[in-house]
Amino acid sequence: MRTRLSVVLPALSAALLLATGTPAVAAESINLMLNWTPTADHAPLYYAKAQGWYKDAGIDLTIEAGKGSALSAQRVGSGGAKFGISDFPTALQAVGKGAELKAVMVIYANSPQGFYWLKSSGIKGPKDFSGHKIGNPPGDASRLMWPAFAKKIGIDPASVSFVNISPQAKVGALKSKAVDIISDFYNEHDLKVREFGDNLGFIAWRNAGLNMYGNSLFVNSAYLASNPEAVKKFTAVTQRAYQACVKDFEPCLAALTANVSGLSPDNQRDQWNRIKDLMRDETTTTVALGAFDGKRVQADYDLVKSLIGLDKDFDAATMFTNDYLDKNVRMQADK
Repeated sequence: MRTRLSVVLPALSAALLLATGTPAVAAESINLMLNWTPTADHAPLYYAKAQGWYKDAGIDLTIEAGKGSALSAQRVGSGGAKFGISDFPTALQAVGKGAELKAVMVIYANSPQGFYWLKSSGIKGPKDFSGHKIGNPPGDASRLMWPAFAKKIGIDPASVSFVNISPQAKVGALKSKAVDIISDFYNEHDLKVREFGDNLGFIAWRNAGLNMYGNSLFVNSAYLASNPEAVKKFTAVTQRAYQACVKDFEPCLAALTANVSGLSPDNQRDQWNRIKDLMRDETTTTVALGAFDGKRVQADYDLVKSLIGLDKDFDAATMFTNDYLDKNVRMQADK
């Protein structure tokens, strides 16, 4: 019996190998930490996962909700998450504190940051912010970058006070006058226009001379060094997913709402239309969707260093790489 089994088992293994073409390989387990709770800008990730694109690339993906770009950068930089999404200037500050991470794809080629207020409050523009309360979460990128904005427009960064509110409570807090100003991404601009109409005041950071790179995909540096092929596969799938959603958002919206409760489909569609504008610049349309411009990265580094400060200087060129992007995948140049 033993002799017979010793013949049959190898033959069976060989037959299975011929049937599948390759031996079974365990999927690479990857966790991705978002900057905040999932919304339209994260829909491509859920779409690609639902389509099995990550699985086909040998990746077992876990998507984790975040609590701010600062926390996401810290988690990735410490190795607690292999990948993460974080605001680029916030990640610059994290690297200055010793975090080990590198950007492999930009999502927002233009800054999504903005401030909103009610004109009836007497605020005419950002120079009138002094003495008022700004509402946002403690880990919000705009709070961390506030000194840069304040110095850029010419007011004392210490002239405002911050009130801790959740992202979901921002509109309500502004409406009830619990705060005078809120920070928010341009994504939800339409929602605020519908809520406040002509009484809404708004300034985009990019129109105030602060058009820094926004949310970007980061990888832990040690993981990148030891698993370059896995990083390449993950980045390529993610880049392809964003391109697919730019072409047709409805399947991506369906994947998002199937996994995340409490989202208004109409609001998410409005958000995505704004997001496409934020994704589009000369580099993403001519080099590759998700590609960085080294000169802009250096400019962002210089701005953060001069207006906020870095605990430790480093070479800005080490902050990013375009090597893992497919240069044949480009952002649509038209709207």
